[in-house]
Amino acid sequence: MNSNIRNPFSFEMPTKIEYGQGSIAKLPEILKELGVKKPLFITGSGSTRKVLLPKATDYLDAAGIEYEVFDKIEANPKDYNVEEAAAFAREKGTDGIIALGGGSPIDAAKAASAIITYGGSLDDYYGRWRVKGPVQPFIVIPTTAGSGSEVTFSSVITDTRETFKKTVKSQYFGPKVALLDPDMTISLPAGTTAATGIDALTHAIEAYSCTVSEPISDACALYAIELIAENIREAVFNPSNIDARSGMLMGSTLAGIAFSHSDVASVHCMAEAMGSLYDAAHGVCNAILLPYVMEYSMDYAVERYARIGRVMGSTAADDKQAAKDAVEIVKQMVKDIKLPTLKDIGIKAEDIEKLAEMSEENGSTPSNPRPMTKKEYVELFNIAIND
Repeated sequence: MNSNIRNPFSFEMPTKIEYGQGSIAKLPEILKELGVKKPLFITGSGSTRKVLLPKATDYLDAAGIEYEVFDKIEANPKDYNVEEAAAFAREKGTDGIIALGGGSPIDAAKAASAIITYGGSLDDYYGRWRVKGPVQPFIVIPTTAGSGSEVTFSSVITDTRETFKKTVKSQYFGPKVALLDPDMTISLPAGTTAATGIDALTHAIEAYSCTVSEPISDACALYAIELIAENIREAVFNPSNIDARSGMLMGSTLAGIAFSHSDVASVHCMAEAMGSLYDAAHGVCNAILLPYVMEYSMDYAVERYARIGRVMGSTAADDKQAAKDAVEIVKQMVKDIKLPTLKDIGIKAEDIEKLAEMSEENGSTPSNPRPMTKKEYVELFNIAIND
C-alpha cells in the first residue's frame, strides 16, 4: 500500500490559494500586492463572459483599476486562440493576466503568458521546460470544479495543423494566486457540472493509481476522491447548494495538486485523442472512459483501486472486491448524473485505429497501471463503444 514511500520525489507548490465564499472581493488587493496595474482577463465568450466576468470587474471598477478583456477562447483551446490572446496583450500593453473560466481559458492563458513575456510563437514552447524564466504575474479564478489547472504547471493546446493536443509544461506556469470562490461556480449548468466533476475525479483516481504516484499527491488524491464522491450528485441536481459547490471546488483543486505532482494515465490519453479528433468536451470524454479504464487496469493495481473504492463507500474487507466496487461506484455515478456515452459523441468504428495510435503517443501512457500499447487501446475503445 505504501510502496512509494521510499521513492525520491520533488514537490513544488508556488501558488498561493485564496479560498472562500466571497473571496472574489480580494481581487483588487491581490493585483496591488503583485504590482499589476493593468491586467488582461482571458476568458471565453459564453455565459462566463456575460454572467461571471462582471462579478470580478465590478471590484476593479470600484477600485479604479484599468483592465482589458480577451474573450475568444474556445473549448479545447486552439493554437490560434493562444496566439491571438498574446497579440492582444501586447497591443493593449497589459502587465498581468487573470484567467477566468474553466480549464480552457486557464490553459490558454498559461501558454499565452510565455509568448507575451518572451515573444516567438507557440511552436517555440511545446514540450517541457522550454519557457526561459518567470512569466507575467498570473492569477486564476476557476468557474468550474474540474480542470484543477489553477494549481498545475501544464497547458494543453490543440495544434490545429496536426489535429493533435500538445502540452506546454513549465515550472513557471504555476499561477501566483488561485482565487477559489465557490460562488463563482453556482451558475454552472448541470451538464457542465457533471462533466467537469468527473474530470476532477479522473485526475484524482489516475493520480493515485498511476505508476509514478508519490505520498503527498496520494494524500491530496484520496481526499479529492472523497469530496467529489460525496458532493457531485448534489452539485448537479441542487446547484445552489453552496456546501456541495465548495466540496467540488476543493476536490478539484486537490485533484489538480495530485496529478500535477504524479501524473494522469490512459483515461486522459484516450480522452485527449477524442478531443483532438472530434473536438469533444474533455470532461465528458473522461467520464465515459473512466470506468472502462479502471476495470481494464484493475488487476495491475488492486490495492490502490481497493483504497479508492473504500474512500467512495465500499465496505468490502477483501481488496479484490473493494476494487470491483470502485468501478461499479463510478459507473453508477456517471449514470446518475446523466452523462452521455461514446455513441452519443459519435465515435466512429473506423477511427478507432487512429484514436489508439494517438493514445499510445501520449506522454502519460507509461503511467497507466496496466502496460498499454496501440493493441490494448484498440481493444479498450472497442469495449467502450460496444457496451
